[in-house]
Amino acid sequence: MLVDSHCHLDRLKYGEKHTDIAEVIEKAQAKGITHLLSVCVTLQDYPAMAAMIEPFEQVSSTCGVHPLYEEAVMDEALLLEYASAENVVAVGETGLDFFYSPETKEWQIDAFRKQIRVAKQLNKPLIIHTRGARQETLDILREEGAEQVGGVLHCFTESIEMAEAAMEMGFYISVSGIVTFKNAKELQAVIKAVPLERLLVETDSPYLAPVPHRGEENEPAYTYDVAQFVAELKGVTFEELARVTTENYFTLFKGAKR
Repeated sequence: MLVDSHCHLDRLKYGEKHTDIAEVIEKAQAKGITHLLSVCVTLQDYPAMAAMIEPFEQVSSTCGVHPLYEEAVMDEALLLEYASAENVVAVGETGLDFFYSPETKEWQIDAFRKQIRVAKQLNKPLIIHTRGARQETLDILREEGAEQVGGVLHCFTESIEMAEAAMEMGFYISVSGIVTFKNAKELQAVIKAVPLERLLVETDSPYLAPVPHRGEENEPAYTYDVAQFVAELKGVTFEELARVTTENYFTLFKGAKR
């Protein structure tokens, strides 16, 4: 049993690689992925994504505004309304990205703070995206009291020092297919050092397909490949990696249905 703790089911290319969402979920289940977390990146996208996944009990959702979507509406009241839904188990994807979009720094910081406050109101964890903003991300999480709800630093590519600081605040570290890349030696060392009890696995599909699927559109079924690589990296059995990361997921996202 595995969980894809971060995927964007509304962004896969249906009609090309996949017939529909049911086929995507069926392929994932054939690989032992029994639960998926479909992550929203704008409030405009949320209603359609929620309708898409509604028939599938094994799919939970999030609601938030990604830091690279500065053209999106960041309406705190609307986020609170959407994120109050029972199937929404977390707020995000939110955070800071000064690597790709340093010019929107002030907008990102404001949106990030507002989303942390909504998460605290709802007592739901946070899905954090961070790139090129290590200290700023940690500072804002501390200043806004994010340790009250915890969450996950998803698709982690940062330092062990940042991982440790986040874990001290009750956050988990999620590893994507990037860890399988040949040039990811530093990341591999970090993931090897992170305690298994603090790890999640994800695809971030349709992006960042793991080896041996690089160059393809990513999909939840490839969680299996990520988990297999991480198990070997950490020197544990695949079964142990799957068991612990699945338990971690349901411990963090208490609203997700087993």
